[in-house]
Amino acid sequence: MYTPYPQWYIYLRRTFVVLVGVSTFPVMVFTPNSTRSRLYSYLHRYWLKTSTKPVWLEESERGAQQLY
Repeated sequence: MYTPYPQWYIYLRRTFVVLVGVSTFPVMVFTPNSTRSRLYSYLHRYWLKTSTKPVWLEESERGAQQLY
């Protein structure tokens, strides 16, 4: 039902997240906490996404598997 992204695409996404995070760090030091946390939360979700499945669904399934 959900299609996983190819490995090269995941590396490309994660490289993009690192570059955005590093390049916005000097600006984010002087912004309010709410703006900073919103950006880094978005980048974290972008980092985790490895398929067309929503991140929250994948994380909840992974959490359920770890319980058993």
